[in-house]
Amino acid sequence: MGSAFELQDELQELQDLSSYDIPNEHDLHDTDAAPLLQRVVGRIAHSSEEISDSEIFDIIRSLLKHADAVPGPCMSKLLDSIASGFSAQIDVAIRDSREEDQQAAMSHKTPLEMYAFLLNWFVSAAEKVKSSGEDEVAPSQPKARRGRIGKAGASRAVAKKEEWTWMDQIPPTLELFAKAMKLKTHRIWVTTPERDAFITCLTRPAYHIAESEQYMKVQNIRMNVYKVICIAVKHHGHALAAQINVMQALQYHEHLSEPMAECLSYLAKDFDHAQLGEEILREIAGKAFNAQDTKGPRAFSRFLVKFCEESPRSVLKQISVLLGHLDSESYPMRMAMVEVIGLLIRELSGAEDNSDTTQAHKQIVGFFELLFSRTLDLSSYVRSKVLTTLSKLCDLRVPFPKQRLEIARHAVAMLEDKASTARKAAVALLTKLIMTHPWGIMHGGPLNLDKWEGYYEEVKQKLDKLEEAVGKAVERADGDGEDNEEESDTEMDEDGEEESTANSRENTGTTDNDDMDVDTESGNAEDVTMGDELRTPKKRRGKKGKKTRKSAVDVVAITSEREALAALESNEALYLRLRKKYYTEALTFIRMIEGSMEITTQLLGSTNKAEVLEAMEFFRVAFHYEFEGAGVGIKRMLHLIWSKDNNQTSEDGKELKGVRSRLLECYRNLYFEALPGMEPKQQVNRIAKNMIELTYEATLAELTSLEEMMRTMMEEDQVHHDIINKLWQVYSSTKSLPPYQRRGAIIILGMLALAKRNIVEERVETLLKIGLGKLGKADLMLARYTCVALQRLNGSAKKVKGSLLNKTLRMEMNNPIFRKLQEAIEHPCRSKDWFGMAEQAINTIYALGEHPDELCGKIIKNLTRRIFARKSLQPSWTSSGQEDPHAIGEGDKSIFTANTSHAPASQISTSTPGISQLGDQSERDVAEKLAAGGNARNKASKDAEELDQVAGNVEDEIGDRIAAVRETELLYGPQSLLALYGPMLVHVCGSPHKFKNRTLRAAATLAFAKFLCISSQFCDQHHHLLFKILETSRDPDIRSNIVIALGDVAVSFSNIIDENSNELYKGLSDGDLVVKKNTLMVLTHLILNGMIKVKGQLGEMAKCLEDEEPRISDLAKLFFTELSTKDNAIYNNLPDVISHLSTGDHAVSEDIFQSTMRYIFSFIEKEKQAENIVEKLCQRFRFSEGPRQWRDIAFCLSLLPFKSERSVKKLIEGLQFYQDKLHEPQVYDRFSDILNKARSNKSANKPDTELDEFESILNEHRRQGEEDRAFEKRVEGKKAAAKRKATRRSARKKAQESEPDERPSIRQTQEDDDMYV
Repeated sequence: MGSAFELQDELQELQDLSSYDIPNEHDLHDTDAAPLLQRVVGRIAHSSEEISDSEIFDIIRSLLKHADAVPGPCMSKLLDSIASGFSAQIDVAIRDSREEDQQAAMSHKTPLEMYAFLLNWFVSAAEKVKSSGEDEVAPSQPKARRGRIGKAGASRAVAKKEEWTWMDQIPPTLELFAKAMKLKTHRIWVTTPERDAFITCLTRPAYHIAESEQYMKVQNIRMNVYKVICIAVKHHGHALAAQINVMQALQYHEHLSEPMAECLSYLAKDFDHAQLGEEILREIAGKAFNAQDTKGPRAFSRFLVKFCEESPRSVLKQISVLLGHLDSESYPMRMAMVEVIGLLIRELSGAEDNSDTTQAHKQIVGFFELLFSRTLDLSSYVRSKVLTTLSKLCDLRVPFPKQRLEIARHAVAMLEDKASTARKAAVALLTKLIMTHPWGIMHGGPLNLDKWEGYYEEVKQKLDKLEEAVGKAVERADGDGEDNEEESDTEMDEDGEEESTANSRENTGTTDNDDMDVDTESGNAEDVTMGDELRTPKKRRGKKGKKTRKSAVDVVAITSEREALAALESNEALYLRLRKKYYTEALTFIRMIEGSMEITTQLLGSTNKAEVLEAMEFFRVAFHYEFEGAGVGIKRMLHLIWSKDNNQTSEDGKELKGVRSRLLECYRNLYFEALPGMEPKQQVNRIAKNMIELTYEATLAELTSLEEMMRTMMEEDQVHHDIINKLWQVYSSTKSLPPYQRRGAIIILGMLALAKRNIVEERVETLLKIGLGKLGKADLMLARYTCVALQRLNGSAKKVKGSLLNKTLRMEMNNPIFRKLQEAIEHPCRSKDWFGMAEQAINTIYALGEHPDELCGKIIKNLTRRIFARKSLQPSWTSSGQEDPHAIGEGDKSIFTANTSHAPASQISTSTPGISQLGDQSERDVAEKLAAGGNARNKASKDAEELDQVAGNVEDEIGDRIAAVRETELLYGPQSLLALYGPMLVHVCGSPHKFKNRTLRAAATLAFAKFLCISSQFCDQHHHLLFKILETSRDPDIRSNIVIALGDVAVSFSNIIDENSNELYKGLSDGDLVVKKNTLMVLTHLILNGMIKVKGQLGEMAKCLEDEEPRISDLAKLFFTELSTKDNAIYNNLPDVISHLSTGDHAVSEDIFQSTMRYIFSFIEKEKQAENIVEKLCQRFRFSEGPRQWRDIAFCLSLLPFKSERSVKKLIEGLQFYQDKLHEPQVYDRFSDILNKARSNKSANKPDTELDEFESILNEHRRQGEEDRAFEKRVEGKKAAAKRKATRRSARKKAQESEPDERPSIRQTQEDDDMYV
């Protein structure tokens, strides 16, 4: 048997198991395996040489061939038998190979090969046993659980399952293969092919096991696979075969990328064999990856990154050939190379045994340059990977000051990248640069620009003074040494050499310092200051040389003192220069970060959640490090409180925190969290102070967002009651506090009271005493916000239509609150702040009072008496600027006018509470009736439905009744108070030549606009006056208010405004930015909500897309984005927009037209719409008048996708309309672009033949058009020449008629004419 067994042949035949021939084969599907196995176990246990017996060998091969029919316990015994026999045979062979008799060692060749062959086969056969064994055991587990024995049955089932588990047998099997490789194979196998066959037989199972991802997750199995491969490579010449297997594993098994890298690293470190890894790197460097291939490049890229992590020095040796993959078509390979370069920089900077630091520094600089160049990569993934890699390098101990500034410069530039992932990575990199900055050694972490500029100026002044002093000392020394120059030539030469040497050393030190990190610079600075005595002989600034030329008396008397001074000054100068450089680098970094604030602020409005979160973190960190521009970003972050938090997952699989919750966390971290080491009282004072400071110089939008945040925090019980008490203490303090501080306290309290009204319920007396008392009268802004806080007594819950619940609070009109409010409104005042206070006071009256109209009517009457009581002194309806205190002032008129207007507006806006009061009684009556008649249980649900219907109907009925009162009685009723003031407002607004006071006109116009919202009759009669004021007023505030008021009027009476909408669109061309912005916002609101119809004016809105002011253009883009969600809104109005922008008085330049159309056409996505637009635009050529319109229409056609065959056919069918315009170069170029676009589409029905024919037709018509054009020019030239000739003839004829007697002159004229002809 031994002579017949050839390992190589057997392994080859084993590839096809079905055709593998066994001489004495046993079919185990019909035969019991136990007796056969028992015979084999006994024979091999007796002697491992028994494997050479053909009977035993055939039985084992039969068991393996039919492994699917062999029970698990039998396979376990078979494995133990083969393993024990193989192990015994290895021990004997090792012992005999140590002897000099080679024949004894060679006698073990066949048994070893047979055991290796069987064990190799067993590894592949064990998979079948594993699956079948589990199938047998699995069904038995539920039965055991159902039995009474419970746990015992389950344990027996588990024990039965554990009888055969191949995974547990893999490590000892692999260890046996590794043991077999300890053999001295050259003494047993003489020829290389035989030895290689044996080694292949031992290593193939390791590769086979590695192909299973499940097995490679087990640490013990993975390490034994590595061990088998490494021993074979190191001691048995398996390198080439291993290289082939590793490359195949990387190509076909994605999960082996990182394990193969670990294996090669294990081979290099533990077996001192790095050649295989380097060979594989060279082979990978020679591979070319296709852009369409995704699987292969990903596997190789992971391998490169992992191998570089494990063995960076091996990769560094081959980096020159690997760098070719930076230009690979496959972006995963470029990403891998970027990460590899980052790992190599980390390795070179952290290595302590670098003998050649200059070479390492050059390599690091080169690697950084490569990373910077990749920031321009076409793939956003690669650009993001570059930024991520640079972010990791910021954590290195070596700060790289020059490269750090370059990193910051590239990160700032990448903030404007078109990919959100790249922008997010850029923001994260800037955040990391700030957190790891190396300029905190001398002055701590903060990077405030003003402070650092102060440090820089201080050092610069010191250095300038020192250099000036040293210069003067040198001049004096020169003067002292002039007399002794000849005597000391020799000494001077020697000193000159010494000085030049010192200077060269200093220059070298300075050059080295350019590349030193901050730690080194600071260390040198300390050495300079602390080691003056040691450094004195090295440099003497010329004083030493000059002074040593003097006589002995001069040396004794003068030299020592001046030498010491010169040495001290030279060392101090070096120290100051280092500090100056230190500050210069820090200031450069600070200015770059400050410059990035504006762009990062814009990123807070991004639609990408991860990007917004990174921007928030950036501003949090920047604020912590005291950057000046961070405050703007922190305020802008406040508006994110309105974001809706939805769970999202980032690209790396991590769950992202919600924007809203992250915002609250940031603000708590910056303002509201307790700092360690502070007493509780100090903590409360600090948090209250921060809350108040948030209101300083805040806009209305910021206060609104802050209100929502404070309400949320209060609802979540995140505001301690001690902080609320402190705010009340600040508000009610009797000390003289800054006005904005007291205002801030009541603003915050009013915000917190939105969540819990008891905050103000308990302190009403304080509010009346402070805010509406003496302090409130002196500070009207304080009174205004006090009124806002009082409104919180009514709560923030809104009544739902049809609901029987009403949580609002109403007070009797004799309550002291209303008396104080009346006093505040009627208190004589000339400040403009009064208007805001009075508005909120009236809102408070209507929010809290049972009968607010009675009190407001009383206030209006009192103000009327004050205005007109002095009628004898000042006639009504006039304007006077007299200083007489008894005269009717324009301020009183303004105050009166404002109250007169806001009271009815508040009455209308709060008519819903009045309706609800009437409705509540009706609802209660209905409820009682339904309850009385609904005793039966089966009627309960029906009664509830009927109750809801009746309640809703009652509210609708009462609403109609209130609307009728508003229409006919408020301004026209015989008992109406407001009916008296409508004519007065019309008179004041219509007589600007009489009433010239700006405040009066503004208040009257606003009041007049509010009156228009009350009654459609009044609006119909007088709305033209409002449009006239909008057209003629020079005050931008009045125009802005009118625009907003027109929006309110349109909500009330849309048909009136719809008829005059052209007047409203004129505001889009207003010269004032605020008027323009408000007009755009009002129109956006009205159009998107369907309150006015678009009648060809959409072109004016489109003009705003290219406005110079970013806020206008952003609002216009938002409008068109929202409009695109409406059904066919943009499609229906597109022809009007094109006409508006291309022709007529409203036409814009071609550049603006093209950029505008490019944006609008991006919303045409439906193919049917595109086809219809092609047809309409082609027909438009027929009515176009000039080349400008031809070019515009052709450009619009080129913006369409032409994805369908029908679009191309419609274009071809419209040839008759534009064939005579093709001689215009730009028109023809646009049609050429359309042809290229149609050909590039990958549609199955692409009409290639028709496109070619169409192209030839276009060329023919273009040529013909050019010829016609040239002919027309020639004809026009001839006409012009004939016209000039006729003109000259007529002139000659007139000359002849005017001078008949002057023959010579006539003859001369004729000669001249002939000459000209």
